Amino acid sequence: MTKFPKDFLWGGATAAHQVEGGFDEGGKGLSVSDVYTFDSSLPKEKWTDQWHLMTHAQVAEAQNPDSKKYYPKRNGNDFYHHYKEDIALFAEMGFKCYRTSIAWTRIFPNGDEDLPNEAGLAFYDKMFDELLKYGIEPVVSLSHYEMPLHLATEYGGWPNRQLIDFYVKFATTVFKRYKNKVKYWMTFNEINCVKHHPYVSIGVIEENHPNIEQAKYQGAHHQFIASALATKACHQIIPDSKVGCMISYQLLIPYSCDPDDVQKTVESQRTSLFFSDVQARGYYPAYTKRMFEEKGVVLETEVGDEEILRQYPVDFISFSYYMSSAVSAHPENLENAEGNLITGGIKNPYLPSSEWGWQIDPKGLRIALNQLYDRYQKPLFIAENGLGAVDQIEKDGTIQDDYRIDYLKQHIEQIQEAIHDGVDLFGYTSWGCIDIVSASTSQMSKRYGYIYVDQDDEGHGTRNRRKKKSFDWYKNVIATNGEEL
Repeated sequence: MTKFPKDFLWGGATAAHQVEGGFDEGGKGLSVSDVYTFDSSLPKEKWTDQWHLMTHAQVAEAQNPDSKKYYPKRNGNDFYHHYKEDIALFAEMGFKCYRTSIAWTRIFPNGDEDLPNEAGLAFYDKMFDELLKYGIEPVVSLSHYEMPLHLATEYGGWPNRQLIDFYVKFATTVFKRYKNKVKYWMTFNEINCVKHHPYVSIGVIEENHPNIEQAKYQGAHHQFIASALATKACHQIIPDSKVGCMISYQLLIPYSCDPDDVQKTVESQRTSLFFSDVQARGYYPAYTKRMFEEKGVVLETEVGDEEILRQYPVDFISFSYYMSSAVSAHPENLENAEGNLITGGIKNPYLPSSEWGWQIDPKGLRIALNQLYDRYQKPLFIAENGLGAVDQIEKDGTIQDDYRIDYLKQHIEQIQEAIHDGVDLFGYTSWGCIDIVSASTSQMSKRYGYIYVDQDDEGHGTRNRRKKKSFDWYKNVIATNGEEL
């Protein structure tokens, strides 16, 4: 068995908008994620609709203080008030690192202020200090689906080039503040997901938009420039820092050996990896020309943009991996994979599925790691991987989540294989290490954590924390550096 590197960063991952709560405390402003509602009376298949298609009316209602709807991401799991308790539990598991995000709206509530909000900065000082007290390395995303709502409603989101300056000011502010506390940074979470949910990714409401593809890729271009400038600033302010991009990597495989399926897979994968291609290589790849032509996209760029991208590529590639997806050029008579939120792919008959229809493919993670390392030859970091499931508390108070242990065990085994293959991987943070509000469905009952939080989909509960069976299992995995699974 191939051993993990001795300094391997084992840990867990969350995002500010899914855990913190305290949306109206400490001077925080509303983010784009604070608009998402949860309504249990709707059919399950409707719960992800707003994730993909947010409307102007929904955004307007969410800003009405008299709205009677429930907005789960404003409450999270109340990490804002429980962070010391939660970090102590992470430390008990032996975490080497904790990946989370800084809520932009805690630092610049509207995004366009001249001066940062000191109360927000102070909160993260306390949080990072608590992590470092236990020797846990913070791994921080600058933007994780939580850009200020004001920048979406008043500026039109990332297609507006002004957002580059707002973002770089935010990034520079936190680099200077936490230069002695945070070494590892990620610029934009799952930056390639703008293809599927432009509202939460770049602040663009698709409804009645004259050219949504133009908006998506124009917004992405501005994020590329912002990411490069943030990377430049980070290296200047924190000389030993490492800055990474972060993509959602849903391994794509041809449904059949039909050449049309193979070609469709190549095209689909390029559309996804285009984002990391630009950030890691520092330029737009050759295939971009045809891709933009077919999408009717004509980018507006400025003199110096190409030089900025080339001079300041990212140091490492981080990614989320939950599933693979089969691709067909002729999907009309094939069964869709219910849970493939990213590609809407075809169901693979060789794979089992989770309760939410996400196809489980551990071996696909080994393939993904090899593909990414072969492509970029830069260090990799698995920023998200996990199983969402409904957990039941037994009569004796335990939570026997063997299904989660089995899922993670199979994936970690494949990570070992990839390391044996020669992949340079320096960290693994399983997703939702403590139960959080789901990004896609806004549920609490879709649980990923090693730590159970007593809270239901409507926000009711004590919010008390409870260890699951997987808690001690992961603790032992970390203690043995992956030798005992």
